[in-house]
Amino acid sequence: MRKFFIRFLKDEKGNVLILGAISLMTILSMAGLAIDGSLMYMEKAKLQKVANAAVLSGAQELPNTEQKVTSTVQYILDSHKSSSTLSNLDINMGSKVTIHLTKTVNLTFMKIFGLDKTDVTARATAGLGAIGKAVGAAPLGIDESVILEYNKTYQLKVDSSGVSSGNFGILALSGPGAKTYEQNLRYGYQEELKIGDIIDTQTGNIAGKTRDVIQERVNGCTQPPGDYSLRSCSRIILVPVYKPYNYSSNQLKQVKVTGFAYFYITDPMSSKDTSISGVFIKRAGAGTFDEGAKDRGAYSIRLTE
Repeated sequence: MRKFFIRFLKDEKGNVLILGAISLMTILSMAGLAIDGSLMYMEKAKLQKVANAAVLSGAQELPNTEQKVTSTVQYILDSHKSSSTLSNLDINMGSKVTIHLTKTVNLTFMKIFGLDKTDVTARATAGLGAIGKAVGAAPLGIDESVILEYNKTYQLKVDSSGVSSGNFGILALSGPGAKTYEQNLRYGYQEELKIGDIIDTQTGNIAGKTRDVIQERVNGCTQPPGDYSLRSCSRIILVPVYKPYNYSSNQLKQVKVTGFAYFYITDPMSSKDTSISGVFIKRAGAGTFDEGAKDRGAYSIRLTE
């Protein structure tokens, strides 16, 4: 027997067969790892995109209710046919939402090594941050010294009275003039406004120009007060928060933007009104987070992990 093995080992043809078999197994293993590895990578990337989309959408409802957050996340998962992948959903109202997804991937080549399937996972967290930069602001301002009580009725002044005393006032976002003010109130200021910007105030009573636009905004959204979840509601306007910057002749001439707030218009204006009735609300919308912005309930959404 010993002599047989010695002869076998010395036989070059036998060596070639053994080396060929080993090489073939190595190649198959590498191919299996490459193909199944690529499959796992692609499935994980897809799952991560779903996780990101779910938390970004769900985080928009963090200022509302936990049920809104949950239903929004579930809707996104359903739309991506990924409901079964949900492992855990952690909601911290007013702050952040975290999701864990797990998906079983069926393998192909790795089956020859006894590995039929494996799990891929994805995790994502999205949170709220105070808006420090935005497009679409209304030409109305609120002094940062005013302490806001959300869902309490306030009057946004649309004449010059009270501006110098640090209440509400109108802003000349695109320069002075009633027509410019009217356009900005109707469509929002179409240039970027950010904290640190210096804005001129606008003098005079332009309540007449305001009434028509406010009526349009009220008519354009039948959402009842108390439910502010409709993303496109025209009653909701983005209002710059400011601190006084330049006084001249006992009048506040310029203000400095320090943040943003959302205001929900509750009622149309009567022919005698010189202010807009509404409530300040917490809401996530379009805009960019800035750590230096005053937190007045206007938030942007961002992935934090």
